[in-house]
Amino acid sequence: MIHIRIKNIDASQLGKNLTLAGWVRTLRDQKNFAFIELNDGSTFHGIQIVMDSTIAGYEQLLKNISTGASLVVTGALVESPGAKQKWEIKATHIEILGTCLGEDYPLQKKRHSFEFLRTIAHLRARTNTQGAVLRVRNALAFATHLFFQQQGFLYIQTPIITASDCEGGGQQFLVTTLDLNRLPKLSDGLTDFSKDFFQKPAYLTVSGQLNGETMACALGNIYTFGPTFRAENSNTSRHLAEFWMIEPEMAFADLKDNMACAENYLKFVIQYVLKNCPQDMEFFDSLIEKGLIARLTHVLESPFAHLTYTNAIAILQSCGKSFEFPVEWGIDLQSEHERYLAEEHCKKPVILTDYPAKIKAFYMRANEDGKTVAAMDVLVPKIGELIGGSQREERLEILEKKIEAFGLKPDDYWWYLQLRKYGSVPHAGFGAGFERLVQFITGMENIRDVIPFPRFPGHAEF
Repeated sequence: MIHIRIKNIDASQLGKNLTLAGWVRTLRDQKNFAFIELNDGSTFHGIQIVMDSTIAGYEQLLKNISTGASLVVTGALVESPGAKQKWEIKATHIEILGTCLGEDYPLQKKRHSFEFLRTIAHLRARTNTQGAVLRVRNALAFATHLFFQQQGFLYIQTPIITASDCEGGGQQFLVTTLDLNRLPKLSDGLTDFSKDFFQKPAYLTVSGQLNGETMACALGNIYTFGPTFRAENSNTSRHLAEFWMIEPEMAFADLKDNMACAENYLKFVIQYVLKNCPQDMEFFDSLIEKGLIARLTHVLESPFAHLTYTNAIAILQSCGKSFEFPVEWGIDLQSEHERYLAEEHCKKPVILTDYPAKIKAFYMRANEDGKTVAAMDVLVPKIGELIGGSQREERLEILEKKIEAFGLKPDDYWWYLQLRKYGSVPHAGFGAGFERLVQFITGMENIRDVIPFPRFPGHAEF
């Protein structure tokens, strides 16, 4: 079906016949003619179709066209006398592809709660908010690839099924072909995974990082961008069971290189979206978060603040603010602490470094003080932690001790240890949560509203 997308219509086509296809947002019957607002998802604003009584089958069209119906429209692009649009289509032919009759269509009203829309995820992309979210999400994904490709990084696809736990937390989804009603057992009563497909326990990955390191230690700078999974029973506005991660790894790099890459990446994708999604961003600025564009512009124009974890703890303890979670050296910072540092103390993104070793992953490089590691988190207003990374531990003996100290099995990481045995190099990387990035840039409050089909405890529909 040959047709033009609404976003591609411009003034050079005035007076020309165009064919469009899309869904009806509204229909206004004015007796001898009707106004149809048609949207095809390509842009925030649709286009007005003028259908008058001279068009073939006018009465039947008027009877069967309703909100949600799909149409193919042919007509001339003309200047619009109305103040709300530059131009409109004076229709000469309209074909109804799919009717949408009946009051049971869930999107009859113009405004719905985000909670309600989550129950109809198969339809919610037709709303203004979700359409804008998904277009910005698309722009951010494209900008991500553009940034790393321009910087000379190789795009690597890492496994979704793994036998390793990158974080050492154990909150992973098990992948198995065993009959759960008749599990084979060992003599000690544990499941005999030798009878399973992979002949050992296998899980959905929590991160592509460890595999990414193997590639960086052969190819230089690489990045992954794919789905990750965590079986945490977290019903919060910042957590999902299935989410996407951007994970660059850089060989011959240290923590300073890592911080510079993270800051440059964030500024690049923000600038790209502001330039390429102006209508969507104006909508978010107007109806989702007042001052959003000004906030993002401030991020672009400001160098990120830098604090050590120890300095951050001192700031939190002396700020005079009452936190739900008490602050002391050695705690894992909570969202309220992170947001205070970014929103109130620094008033811009801040990079925290040198966290206590006990609260960070085993692979992070030990600092000379014996207490902290070369870790970094990028904290941003409204979200808190957006990026987490580190310089990786490249020293074999130290890494072996850390794996044992974390209660992990060295045999599960034999290949990871060999990277430190055969031509080890300093290297660093980070992980950026893609959905949190979409939240940060759109101002959306709940992470479940920035992914097409959210997965969270008790919810795996659609």
